[in-house]
Amino acid sequence: MDDQAADSSRDARSVPGCYRHPDRETGIRCTRCERPICPECMVDASVGFQCPECVRGGSGTGHAPSASVPRTIAGGAVAADPRLLTKILLGINIAVFLAVQIRPSLLRELYLIGAWPPAPYLPTQGVAEGEWYRLVTSMFTHEEIWHIGFNMLGLWWLGGPLEQALGRARYLALYLMSGVAGSALTFLLAEGTTASLGASGAVFGLFGATAVLMRRLRYDMRPIIALLVINLIFTFGWSNIAWQAHIGGLVAGAAIGYAMVHAPRERRALVQYGTCALVLAGVVLTTLLRTAQLT
Repeated sequence: MDDQAADSSRDARSVPGCYRHPDRETGIRCTRCERPICPECMVDASVGFQCPECVRGGSGTGHAPSASVPRTIAGGAVAADPRLLTKILLGINIAVFLAVQIRPSLLRELYLIGAWPPAPYLPTQGVAEGEWYRLVTSMFTHEEIWHIGFNMLGLWWLGGPLEQALGRARYLALYLMSGVAGSALTFLLAEGTTASLGASGAVFGLFGATAVLMRRLRYDMRPIIALLVINLIFTFGWSNIAWQAHIGGLVAGAAIGYAMVHAPRERRALVQYGTCALVLAGVVLTTLLRTAQLT
């Protein structure tokens, strides 16, 4: 009987009590200082819940950030316009799309292609010949209205909440690294003379990071999983889609997103940007390997 009582006591202690009301068990923590908080102490924030001290900006027990520098769950600065970078990325994609419509020959200078095929209407050089910039420019290039429409809808729907949750610098790193990871996997696995373009790799990276963030905040995962499954069905069921970009972006986005929201506070920047650096190193190594195969 004593052993059972001890086990019950240990089980009870496994659920923390609210830092202000220790007798009230709770599974919710402040998204800024990570102290356990009960429903009475929860303050609804833009991302998750915060404790009263973090909302007021007070130091409390020393865990909360200072009032002058409010931080997101990933440690980024809270911005007045949480969708500014998303709007800029949308604007860049639309501007490039319009430029391609006005001057179609611009397309061959921007899309991703591995090596130069023997045809006069294609570029004289590809990534294998040294034009690595195509790994980036192809992320912002679209030719068909439906293509840019779907990608920009995904960017707006996923990008705004992520930008708000991560902060601008971390969000931009996530977007760019996911995009170039998708480009690098396409360069590695697709035929060398196959041209590809679009922001799909970066958008799938946002999918991966969103799933990680929702799990971290203990939100209902079913909507994002259902949407991701639908997109993957289109990825593998529709011809002329660079599935390599989608998978490369998804994996990179999930990895970077995990580092962003799970990095320990004392080494947050090192873990977050270190993960981005590892993804970039993988992109470089992949590109060098494929270049050696094609040249």
